[in-house]
Amino acid sequence: MKKKDIIDLKVTDMIFPSKGVGVAEGKKVIVKGGLEGQTIRTRIKKNRKDKAEGMLLEVVERADYEVDSFCPHFGRCGGCARQTVPYEKQLEMKGGMIQKLLADHGVTGYEWGGVLASPVIYDYRNKMEFSFGDEFKDGPTELGMHKKGRHYDVVTVDQCKISGPDFNAILKATHDHFVERGIRHFDFMRGTKGFLRNLNIRQGKKTGEILVGLSTSSIEDHDLQPWIDALLRLELQGEIVGILQIVNDMTANVVEGDYKILYGRDWYMEKLYDLSFKVSFYSFFQTNPIAAELLYDTAMDYMDHIEDRNVFDLFSGTGTIAQIMARKASHVTAIEIVEDAVKAAKENAAMNGIDNCDFLAGDVFKVLENVTVKPDVIVVDPPRAGITPKALDKILSYGVKGITYISCGPRALAENLAQCQEAGYEVKRVVCVDMFPHTPHVEVCTLLKKIK
Repeated sequence: MKKKDIIDLKVTDMIFPSKGVGVAEGKKVIVKGGLEGQTIRTRIKKNRKDKAEGMLLEVVERADYEVDSFCPHFGRCGGCARQTVPYEKQLEMKGGMIQKLLADHGVTGYEWGGVLASPVIYDYRNKMEFSFGDEFKDGPTELGMHKKGRHYDVVTVDQCKISGPDFNAILKATHDHFVERGIRHFDFMRGTKGFLRNLNIRQGKKTGEILVGLSTSSIEDHDLQPWIDALLRLELQGEIVGILQIVNDMTANVVEGDYKILYGRDWYMEKLYDLSFKVSFYSFFQTNPIAAELLYDTAMDYMDHIEDRNVFDLFSGTGTIAQIMARKASHVTAIEIVEDAVKAAKENAAMNGIDNCDFLAGDVFKVLENVTVKPDVIVVDPPRAGITPKALDKILSYGVKGITYISCGPRALAENLAQCQEAGYEVKRVVCVDMFPHTPHVEVCTLLKKIK
């Protein structure tokens, strides 16, 4: 077996989140996208003494549990990857890979709570970021997701099954409008021409309110009022409450920078339990708000009794879990690095009549250096990259009896838990909540107890 060889491989195991593992010529071969039970054709990309890595070319034989996909974009769109896997099997896969991942980092002996199913498995996403581009060089302008296995190629996905009909209608109207006007997409390969970069859509799943953001370059200037009028004429299940333009000339395909309001406002409303939340354009909010209540119920069950106690909510976003805990705790100190999210959290708390929360903006480690209040209980919900060793050392130095760790990045979680164990904490309970049906991702909720 040599580099660039093309081989057929039987996938016998999986590595989180989406790598299939097989054996060829006595050597382990790892291929992104392979599912256990499949026979796949792969091109060898790297060939080392102990293992090889391959690129998936095609599925030669499906696994015996696979079914037909429910989405017409499957196979071309690089978004969902598990559409041919029945939902119960998806949960089983995720649970097995999480337990294996934790064991590889020396995390064992905990009570396993399994993988809790999302209450909704279609139309669940409240945020989608679409890219303008083309499917092949100098092809017509497309608007949607990146093509499977390609960094720059884009395919239009106006029948997506995980976002919802309003997302699809806005995407299609936007795509058709700019194609008819002959307005081209920004060239990310060269960064030298084109106007259209990204389309962001956010919607309150319980309120129906919709916020639309169009990311453009400054290389060209176009009148956007006809596009705004086209969106406002759409017959939607929800209601568009704001339309923004973000001007960005970076060559990286990211949505960031200042924006201007073209219509309405720069936030939408969402509800969790009996609480209302104002979500600004750049603020983090759980992607699947229906399943978020299940996640927060689980997290609350995992916490030590918080009645009349001081609680730290670190990486707090728009303050959702902080406000949920504030109804029981004596006081909650919430820290979040995104200033827009902190501003929204303060407004949300005031709107909900919650006055025992402090929302602080800044890097968690730096802010904790200046906080004089001592916590009795700590909850952390960091971004996918996890908690830096320095920040985690600071958190662990408080020596609280219980820490609840909510994670959307299980690999980083496993590394952090290994550090927690070295600091004298024991992983007592682990449960997953499937916030992302039909994808490889899953949310993990962990309870740590101080043992020494």
